[in-house]
Amino acid sequence: MTNAKIEQVSDSVHVVAGTNVNWAIVTGDGGVTLVDAGYPGDTEAVVRSVREIGHDPADIAAVVLTHAHLDHIGAIPTLVEHFNVPVYTGAEEVRHAKREYLQQITPVQMVQRLGSRRGIVWVGQTLRAVAGHIGMRVPTATAVEAETLGGLPGGLVAVPTPGHTDGHTAYFMPSEGVLFSGDTLVTGHPLLRDTGLQLLPGFFNHDEEGTLASARALAALPAEVLVPGHGRPIRENLSSLLGEFART
Repeated sequence: MTNAKIEQVSDSVHVVAGTNVNWAIVTGDGGVTLVDAGYPGDTEAVVRSVREIGHDPADIAAVVLTHAHLDHIGAIPTLVEHFNVPVYTGAEEVRHAKREYLQQITPVQMVQRLGSRRGIVWVGQTLRAVAGHIGMRVPTATAVEAETLGGLPGGLVAVPTPGHTDGHTAYFMPSEGVLFSGDTLVTGHPLLRDTGLQLLPGFFNHDEEGTLASARALAALPAEVLVPGHGRPIRENLSSLLGEFART
């Protein structure tokens, strides 16, 4: 069972660190919005994290996906089956979620990570987290409309950020200045040596140049808190840090 760590980063947002990946719980009128859903092996931890902040899984109004990689969709089948939770993502990412095509690290690329100790550890953790669910997809994924997204708990705004996947979408919460950057911009990962604002290693990104352009564009948002798909949230000096990153 995954030992997930919960961190409250604003009045309405809790960030949960699971198996080398984050998901977020946004509370508000009408229940909870879940931003991403961890690995398949994180499913129990996702459900438990909602309960630990004082809500029932039945309170989840929707899962909002940044993108449809296995480390972000894991709990969705359980949430759909048991709680009839709708799943929203960017229009292009719907096709990816339904596996009309796949933009994800390949088995060969994973094997290549076995050349270092940190790579061996990461591959082992990943294989355990996806065991039995390699072919997972999200057939109920729907393209989210601005009005629908704004009406969910938290009142989010979609920010198209193609690159990591063609349909990758970040989300911004204007009321509390929280930016959910997904995998466009991260602050850490087991395969990265350093922490701080950066891209994931290139083999994770379908379009490296597009990922960088999207990450730099996030600096234009009036964000006060960054919730990345991987690594620790940032709550101090975010505007300056984003500006510095955009100029690199």
